[in-house]
Amino acid sequence: MSGSTSDQTAHAIQARRQHTEKLLTRVRSALAAMRKERAHVTVRAVERRAGVSRAFLYQNATARQLVAEAVTQAEGRQARGRQEAAEAVEASWRERALNAEDALRQAVAEIQTQRRHIGDLMGHVRDLELDLPADAVQRLTTENTTLKQQLRTLTADHHTLTNRLAAARDNNRAQDRKIAELQALLLEQQPSGPARHLRPLQG
Repeated sequence: MSGSTSDQTAHAIQARRQHTEKLLTRVRSALAAMRKERAHVTVRAVERRAGVSRAFLYQNATARQLVAEAVTQAEGRQARGRQEAAEAVEASWRERALNAEDALRQAVAEIQTQRRHIGDLMGHVRDLELDLPADAVQRLTTENTTLKQQLRTLTADHHTLTNRLAAARDNNRAQDRKIAELQALLLEQQPSGPARHLRPLQG
């Protein structure tokens, strides 16, 4: 009688172990699939995907550790994704500011060249006005008027580019503040460990 009872107990223990291993295999498979899909990992999601009870996920030490590690890894991926997005935004605004500064430098150089050219032409006009007939003076006056109009246009372009550069710098500073706030938020949201995600069920 004693031997029969001992055999039954051993058989029951072996059956429970096999059942537990089957459940753990399902949990591992579910977590692997969720990592591949980059799905949000929670106890409820693993419970549904693996087809196991929430009590098993909390009470079995191996299952609890597997879920805790998966949650931590998922949060790490999300944090890296947010950081990469913030860095991409910052790089984009910095590139725009640099492009605006390059355009402004080119406009300033062009204006200075045109001013020197206009100055040279006006000097020639003054030298020729004493000897040229009236119609030649009129032609030169018309050309001088055209050049002055070009100067006004270039000056207006310079003003527009200056305003654009100022706006780009303001936007860049605003993005820097947003990035700093995002980085601070990411630091605040860093997980303190698996215990933060999984708390034992209350009896």
